[in-house]
Amino acid sequence: VRLSLRRWAVVLLFSSYSLCNAFQWIQYGSINNIFVHFYGVSTFAIDWLSMCYMLTYIPLLFPVAWLLDKKGLRLIALAGSALNCLGAWVKLGSLKPHLFPVTVLGQVICSVAQVFILGMPSRIASVWFGSHEVSTACSIAVFGNQLGIAVGFVVPPVLVPNLEDQEQLAYHIRIMFFIIAAIATVLFILVIIVFREKPPFPPSRAQALSQSKPLEEYSYVQSILSLLRNTNFVLLIVTYGLNTGCFYALSTLRNRMVIQHYPGEEVNAGRIGLTIIVSGMAGALLSGIWLDKTKTYKQTTLVVYIMSLVGLVAFTFTLNLGHLWVVFVTAGVLGFSMTGYLPLGFEFAAELTYPESEGTSSGLLNVSAQVFGIIFTISQGKIIDHFGTQAGNLFLCSFLLLGTFITVFIKADLRRQQANLDSEQT
Repeated sequence: VRLSLRRWAVVLLFSSYSLCNAFQWIQYGSINNIFVHFYGVSTFAIDWLSMCYMLTYIPLLFPVAWLLDKKGLRLIALAGSALNCLGAWVKLGSLKPHLFPVTVLGQVICSVAQVFILGMPSRIASVWFGSHEVSTACSIAVFGNQLGIAVGFVVPPVLVPNLEDQEQLAYHIRIMFFIIAAIATVLFILVIIVFREKPPFPPSRAQALSQSKPLEEYSYVQSILSLLRNTNFVLLIVTYGLNTGCFYALSTLRNRMVIQHYPGEEVNAGRIGLTIIVSGMAGALLSGIWLDKTKTYKQTTLVVYIMSLVGLVAFTFTLNLGHLWVVFVTAGVLGFSMTGYLPLGFEFAAELTYPESEGTSSGLLNVSAQVFGIIFTISQGKIIDHFGTQAGNLFLCSFLLLGTFITVFIKADLRRQQANLDSEQT
């Protein structure tokens, strides 16, 4: 058992191309009105450029998780970064108003790349990092995706101003597309050079035991069935889906809610979104460090869940007070706990399901999040239209309360920690 110095290069490189992919997800939504004007399509059509990320993930998760288990980390990393790069270059061919289908194709390719990215953080952390730093590594891997969303809120409005002249608009869009394509290409080349399947020596005793199992003994179908027979993990799938689904719905509908109470504050609506993401990144890093220090997975998960519920209740009842600074504060508290929950869920799942593949367990968590995200976004949107923003947010609060109660019943069966302890005693 020995740690490899390359592990930090691997996790930072993964975090970087995950950032690039997340930026491409949000780049249309953050300047929705400009792309509506440029391509001459409806707002709903531009919204689908973001929604396709959710829809693509659900059917492709299982084939990609199977590939991760059979072929390993390097192939998945190469596929994810290559598709991300290809999608970015395809978009450069869509710089005329009549070429909207080309930009859709580029975005669909990027959404397929995301399937090769979202399930990787806990797997990279387990394969490359020691037992005392595995949760911190997972939070760094998740951090990149969140930072990409934050950059996606800030950069597109700066690079692409709202202009009437189509030629000028095409010029600015070309600059944005070219910059992201160049960055994606550099990252793909770095993945080819730097990324390895696994370190020369296992980084922990639990990983040494896992690697010693003969590959022919492994059955992907049996792995899925074993995970679904694990009651604690099934409860975690539901609670993770409820929490992250609420976060997706709030992210999608946040702009509409803020503008309804503060007309003309489009810029501040974007800044509120940025506040949620930035505070969430701090929450994700701190929760990862805390887990490595304490190993209190169940208690930390429950506390963060309760904080998410309290944060959403505070956001709900302060949104209509007429003080924008209060909304910034409550949005920051909400983002800190909700986004901080993401690496917690991945790492708790890895503990509950050891020695099953981390890629499969985190993939099932993500499917639950996407399904609940679509349901909550559509439902809350309808409630806001008919009954107002407060009713819509209370709808989400009720599901966070349900998730909190279910979390109480998850037993802290920390199998990975136990494997490390047993091996040390042996």
